[in-house]
Order: sequence, then C-alpha cells, then structure tokens
Amino acid sequence: MNIAFIGGGNMATALIGGLLQEGGAPGEFTVIEVAPEARERLAREMGVRAVANPAEGVPGSQTVVLAVKPQQLREVATALGPLLEEQLVISIAAGIRAADISRWLGGYPNLVRAMPNTPALIRKGITGLFALPGVTPEGRSSAERILGAAGDTVWLDNDAMMDAITAVSASGPAYVFYFIEALQQAAQELGFEAADARRLALATFRGAAELAASGTEDPAVLRARVTSKGGTTERALSTLEAGQVKRHIVGAVLAAAERARELGDEFGKD
Repeated sequence: MNIAFIGGGNMATALIGGLLQEGGAPGEFTVIEVAPEARERLAREMGVRAVANPAEGVPGSQTVVLAVKPQQLREVATALGPLLEEQLVISIAAGIRAADISRWLGGYPNLVRAMPNTPALIRKGITGLFALPGVTPEGRSSAERILGAAGDTVWLDNDAMMDAITAVSASGPAYVFYFIEALQQAAQELGFEAADARRLALATFRGAAELAASGTEDPAVLRARVTSKGGTTERALSTLEAGQVKRHIVGAVLAAAERARELGDEFGKD
C-alpha cells in the first residue's frame, strides 16, 4: 500500500490505526494536514509521514483518501485534480455525491464514495461504499480493504442510496445513544446511582445487540421471546406502542434521509 490521506482528523486516524493493526507499515501512509500540531501528533503517535502540501504526498501514491470536512472538499478537490495520475480516490466526506466530487476533480473517473460511522473509531463501524463505473475490480477491493480496517462494509448500487446509509448507520449511533440515555435516566429515577445506572444501560444494550448479532433470527422474534403475557416486559412495550415509538423512530430516520438529500443538493451546487 501507498496511501495518501488528505486530512488527519479522527476518521483518518481510525483508518490508519486499523490498517496498521492489520499489518500495514507506517511508511506506507502519508497524511497531508495543514495544522502543524496535528502533523506532529500523527508523526509521533503513528509513525506516519505527515506533510502540509498535497504536492508532497499525492504523487507516487496508489490511493488518495479525502478525509476533510464537506465544506472544504470542493476547494481541496479542485486543487487535487491536477496532481492525480491513476490513483484510486476515496472520499469519506459526508453528504457530497460522487458525481460532484468527480466534476471538481476535473471529470476524474476512478472514485469511490464512502460513508463510515463513528464506531469506526474502535473498529466496530460499518461503511457504505459506492463506486463510479470507472473503478476497476481491483480498485473496489482496495477500497473495501481500507474501509474494512474500521469495521464492516456494504456496497451500494447507486449513489442515491448513500442518503439512506447516512440516515440509518451514519446517524444511527446517535439514535442508540439516545436510547441508552433514556434507559440510564429511568434507572436513576428508580433509585440507582449514576455510575450503576450507566453500567446497567450499557451492559443491557451491548448484550442485547451481541445476542441479536450472534444468530439470524429477526429482532421481532427475539423481542417476543422475552415478552411474557401479562408480565413486566409486555407492560413496558405496551407503553411504547401506545406512544407510537417505533413509528416515530422510522419517521426520524426518513427525515434524516431527506435532510441528507438536501445537503447533497446544497454541497453539490456549482
């Protein structure tokens, strides 16, 4: 590998860290980062080459990962275009469509758009991937390997589905934290100290998620299995159903997808 990361923030650090754990060598990575403190930290903590100018890190690379904020991507891509040869370009910037990035790069065809989520920071993430038609099978494999260093991956047939990925899995951790927050609050209202309430909420959520992931049964089947007629769980779920909680969760995710489409339109404007 010879990968140049443009931007040295949390997600770039997570990907580099995962690739290093999988056997990559620090010398295979160059990070282009404008902040001197960030460059020093990356060089010190990860042993990678960190430079300020794309012209120092992009030529000779096999893959370029765009890991900058969405608001910065157009300027970065416009400057990057003349430096590209045949490298695979991967964008992990939220909200910006592959066609717009390709246009800013001067019509560059060898581009994969990726949408990871924050559990990537502990290598437990999931990333949606979409490749332009000009990406070779080898390029797709490279993208999958790089993003797979931070967790699972799923390929999408069209870029429009990235809005759904954004709503379901990229925003999804916030929904999970929201539920954990509520469960923790309930435990405290029932008399537990904050530390024990947190432990109960986190262990319950982690265990239930791992149980669901350990088999192929639908979550509805697992839910029914722990819901005894006339019992405490049935009472709790009846309260949730009366408040139409499931419908509101689905509605919230659909609203997030709509906002993702709006942001794609905004960011992609000429």
